[in-house]
Amino acid sequence: MARSRAYYSSDLATFLDEENTRILGTLSRAASDDGPIEPAQLLSWEQQIRCLTSALRSHPASTGGVFFEYAVPRLGRRIDVVLVLGGVVFVIEFKVGAKQYTAAALDQVWDYALDLKNFHETSHDKVLCPVLVATDAPARPIRTATSVRDDGVLVPICCNSAQLDAVLDHVLQSRPQSLVVARDWDAGRYAPTPSIIEAALALYSGHGVAEISRFGAEERNLRETSSAVDALIEQCRESRQKAICFVTGVPGAGKTLVGLNVAATHAQQGDTHSVFLSGNGPLVAVLREALTRDQVRRTRARGEKLTKSAALTTVKSFIQNVHHFRDEYLRDQRPPVDHVAVFDEAQRAWNLTQTAAFMQRKRGQAGFDMSEPEYLISCMDRHPDWAVIVCLVGGGQEINTGEAGIRGWLEALSRRFPHWKVHLPAELRDSEYQVADFLRQAPPTFSVVNDERLHLAVSMRSFRAQHVSTLVKQVLDLERQEAVRTLVRVLPSYPIVLTRDVNLGKEWVRSQARGNERYGLMVSSQAERLRPHAIHVRAPMDPVHWFLDGKEDVRSSYYLEDVATEFHVQGLELDWGCVVWDGDFRFAGSAWTHHAFVGSKWQNINSPERRTFQKNAYRVLLTRARQGVAIVVPTGTASDATRDPKFYDSTFEYLRQIGIPVLR
Repeated sequence: MARSRAYYSSDLATFLDEENTRILGTLSRAASDDGPIEPAQLLSWEQQIRCLTSALRSHPASTGGVFFEYAVPRLGRRIDVVLVLGGVVFVIEFKVGAKQYTAAALDQVWDYALDLKNFHETSHDKVLCPVLVATDAPARPIRTATSVRDDGVLVPICCNSAQLDAVLDHVLQSRPQSLVVARDWDAGRYAPTPSIIEAALALYSGHGVAEISRFGAEERNLRETSSAVDALIEQCRESRQKAICFVTGVPGAGKTLVGLNVAATHAQQGDTHSVFLSGNGPLVAVLREALTRDQVRRTRARGEKLTKSAALTTVKSFIQNVHHFRDEYLRDQRPPVDHVAVFDEAQRAWNLTQTAAFMQRKRGQAGFDMSEPEYLISCMDRHPDWAVIVCLVGGGQEINTGEAGIRGWLEALSRRFPHWKVHLPAELRDSEYQVADFLRQAPPTFSVVNDERLHLAVSMRSFRAQHVSTLVKQVLDLERQEAVRTLVRVLPSYPIVLTRDVNLGKEWVRSQARGNERYGLMVSSQAERLRPHAIHVRAPMDPVHWFLDGKEDVRSSYYLEDVATEFHVQGLELDWGCVVWDGDFRFAGSAWTHHAFVGSKWQNINSPERRTFQKNAYRVLLTRARQGVAIVVPTGTASDATRDPKFYDSTFEYLRQIGIPVLR
């Protein structure tokens, strides 16, 4: 059998005839490239081989195959054994010496099976059966081979080493399928769509963007955009020029992924140096913590020592809060160490009014005369030779008062930095970016280079449905007929449900999630009247715990207690989302009305800017989930004037009439 992603792979006939010592030797040689092998690992492999050999003696081996330590790049892990037998792909996790079946181990093996189903080309149409073998645990009745959804991924089955043969028989008899040829299955491409956290981990550890993205339009789009930015950096470095480029894209298209890839590629590369900057505090905190934990885990797995504080120090040089970067170069007037600066969510940089007020209030600097974009460009302009700024921008993403938007960057360049070349895609002229009029009226000295490769047109966030962001835009823009048609395309692969009951919405996301798929509760930051539903939007929550901690931690998203707002989740993702819709943003027959809860009652929001922020808040919330979303519009109550049913009923009816299925 051809070399695969496994440390050891073989057809079943060869595996059953081969001496255990030869199999162990193959495993050891392959694994040694990743670090020293502990004696306990060799003993574990030996017992796995014996267990499998015993279980397979009675099964025909004509098309089957066995794969030890099968790589799952998106998860950064290896499956103990993948067994292709009959018409089923068995995903087996061994816990050698274990005397009980733990929930964590069950989730682990389920995650492996789901990853293959979703991202491994030749597993898409196969039955995958996750099996947890706790070798020394008490025997259990063999679970019926069932699935939560009709996608061919079975609920994990638990057994001890003596029961594995019976489990294989049971599944093969209850799930008769056409034979799977192991060689053909192994030849399938692995095409993952990682979350931003998974992508950051992979890029930071040395993988390229093409290795962690799907094949087809998504991967091609990402590769072309990354290559365009890399080429611009090289061009500026060689010609000693300064340039800024704007990378645009639909929600979830991978703008942050491109930025992380650029920063990782050019970090410590000769005289280049690069840094990834974001004003999104939760995103920076979550990514830093995830990278730090992963570095510590990887280092300790190699038998080396690394403290968390030491790992964090290194990570901080790669991902920085843009405000800390700003403050550093207020103190230090020399050019930054980095020649390449990637600004994530650049549209959120502060305008002059916001920046000046902050500098006087917090930094004691009166009369500060630059917007944040203007000041950040001035820092990079200190380089006497060359510099590149990469601005990652999303249309309709502004959610904070005082944000300069993309126009703030262009105005600063036109006014003070005409020697900088501007590279942008044609899509930046779309209405949602609000700069078309400026570009039409820009002076001749404003040098613009159009590059269509700088736009990411395909959403990667939802690997199940590519039209979710389009649907959300149509819903919020009140394009009813278009939304009806788009919803029909989305629903078969991306479940969306509607309910009036918060508990029903919570239960739905719990029931949909399998393994460690993450789900959570999200609301608008203006959702002040959800307290009767035990939703306190002002209660403090820590996004690091919410996004990274496990099911055992009450602070994690899994508990569906702490709620995240648009400020916590922008730029990050869940697998399944539950969005609770309050009376702050209401459908009123032909338009949205906008409200803020002040004191003891709702007040109208009249500022066009604040109305835009509020609409964008719901855009952010409704596009966070990768696999499906429950939308909860409460019923309100006539006995509470702040929760009058009319604040909610028309919104619910609007969403229902578009065709979103209603949970009963």
